[in-house]
Amino acid sequence: MDYEKIEVIRSRRRTLSLEVKQDGRVIVRAPMRASLADIKRFIDSHEKWLEKHLKKIEEIEKTLPKDRLSDEDIKRLAAMAKKVIPERCAYYASLLNVRYGRITIRNQVTRWGSCSSKGNLNFNCLLMLTPNEVIDSVVVHELCHLLEMNHSPRFYAHVYSVFPEYKKWDKWLKTNGDAIMRRMTG
Repeated sequence: MDYEKIEVIRSRRRTLSLEVKQDGRVIVRAPMRASLADIKRFIDSHEKWLEKHLKKIEEIEKTLPKDRLSDEDIKRLAAMAKKVIPERCAYYASLLNVRYGRITIRNQVTRWGSCSSKGNLNFNCLLMLTPNEVIDSVVVHELCHLLEMNHSPRFYAHVYSVFPEYKKWDKWLKTNGDAIMRRMTG
């Protein structure tokens, strides 16, 4: 294991943990008192787990386009999103019996969607690079914030009431989303 490539973050926590980021970075979170020898033993004891997760990320990366999006590409995606997303919002808003304000399409590098306290909805144009079910999952998520401005069990009850496959497509986005977002930043 190449310990040089592993980032160690120390804090007031009590246990060691490993995290593999979507870009392949490995982070070890460690208590302040943990020695480097303890940290290395911990990493070595989880070597198979690390290899499995790093291989999975590598496989996903192979299937996704890596080229940076041009300004023209982004404009094209935004134009598509301005047609597709309002239709999806109208459909799911009628099922949820909610009313929303303005819909804005943006080219963001960190968020897929958001809902303001005034009921305005924002969506990322990069959603056009995802399956339709992912678009629907983000639309439903943001519309449900009009009912619950949190992520409580009641919020998710609303989500699942109109989109039972939400968990599957939210997982798809968590697995593949970073690679898509990196196309915006290069």
